[in-house]
Amino acid sequence: MVGLFLLMNSAFVLAQQPGKYEAINSGTPWLDQNGNIVSAHGANIIKEKDTFYLFGEAHSDTSNAFAGFNCYSSKDLYNWKFEKVALPVQESGKLGPNRVGERVKVMKCPKTSEFVMYMHADTLTYKDQFVGYAVSKNIEGPYEFKGPLLFDGKPIKKWDMGTFQDSDGSGYILVHGGEIYKLSDDYKSVTEKVNENITTGFESPTMLKKDNLYYFIGSHLTSWEKNDNYYYTSNSIKGPWEFQGLVAPKETLTWNSQSTFVLPIQGSKETTYMFMGDRWSFPNQASSATYVWQPLAISGKSLSIPVYKETWKIDLATGIASVPKNTNKILKNNNKEIAYSGNWSHTDKESKSDDKNASFSIKFKGQQIGFSSFVGSENGYAKVVLTDEKGKIITSAIIDSYSKSSTETTVYKSPILKNGNYVLTVSGTGERPNWSDKRKSNYGSTGYYISVTQIEIKK
Repeated sequence: MVGLFLLMNSAFVLAQQPGKYEAINSGTPWLDQNGNIVSAHGANIIKEKDTFYLFGEAHSDTSNAFAGFNCYSSKDLYNWKFEKVALPVQESGKLGPNRVGERVKVMKCPKTSEFVMYMHADTLTYKDQFVGYAVSKNIEGPYEFKGPLLFDGKPIKKWDMGTFQDSDGSGYILVHGGEIYKLSDDYKSVTEKVNENITTGFESPTMLKKDNLYYFIGSHLTSWEKNDNYYYTSNSIKGPWEFQGLVAPKETLTWNSQSTFVLPIQGSKETTYMFMGDRWSFPNQASSATYVWQPLAISGKSLSIPVYKETWKIDLATGIASVPKNTNKILKNNNKEIAYSGNWSHTDKESKSDDKNASFSIKFKGQQIGFSSFVGSENGYAKVVLTDEKGKIITSAIIDSYSKSSTETTVYKSPILKNGNYVLTVSGTGERPNWSDKRKSNYGSTGYYISVTQIEIKK
């Protein structure tokens, strides 16, 4: 996603080590083992032995400049351990200060057993774009940046990029527009352009293969704004590619996300293909952007996310995805246990306020708490603070409740904590997601509303 942007500031408050997660939760903040928000956008996941490794863009809330590529590890896809900055900002050069580094992807080369990292490198004005690469003998890094990936001696001068590793071990670079390049045996150069441009636009290129059929997913060009991602299929990676339609129901904006990768999770009974999408938030990219990970429904040429699963589980042994039964205590917005402060409007479905001094809080006993909102085009940022009964902060986060497509959804869910007494407080910040792109087009929220429709408590 490209552009010149209007900047604002926000913060994520680091607190004590949080609890664990028992499922994949989409659209809500995730914390690592240290209580820091997981910062890994434009990401991919690869599995090495019994461990999953997540690579993604680090971000700040004050600039779009390259801040490094992070590496996390997990045994269950639920709980993520921060390993290190796999590729930090370089002292100078193409990934030095005030440059752009995006869409990081890592593959293991079958021939050399090296791990090769690919990325889109650029200037802050997006006028020096190319696909770059870095290498490491260790999966978590550090990676050594080598510069542009060359084809016929020249860089591939494109923006959004992705990767795909075929069942025969061949590696491919996917780029903006639908072009596909085959990598050399050592994954360090390009030997062939196997597919020409498919269509104008088509950024965030993402590919998977099932039953010898290739699926190529991409999105429209709408800056940081979400849109309805779409896909093509082909019997050959060289095409021809047949347009099939949208990934998710029309006007859900791909459940408010943009594709970045698809992870096959192969078990003894099934292979679940997990769509990995980003919910970009600008300007609070570090503290408020979240992730949408969903199991894909695939049958023949049909690929979709027909229903949004806020919470789901994956059995890594069998490969079967499931939705756990919700046995949580539900409190509607008008429940007397919720204390409101400031100016609020209340209906039987929602309580909302655009007063930056407004807040709501609830004292509860349990292991986990979450709340839902009507997200919409007039919504802004909300600050969430979870404390113990003595007032010590457990976690704190900034929630983005803006959405071009209005819907009710869970916007916050805490980790599983030690059973005890806690207080959740949610307040307005007087900030909203908005930005301008390089064409000076304005995007984002037109208001500052925060909202609550219900609260869920796990006893």
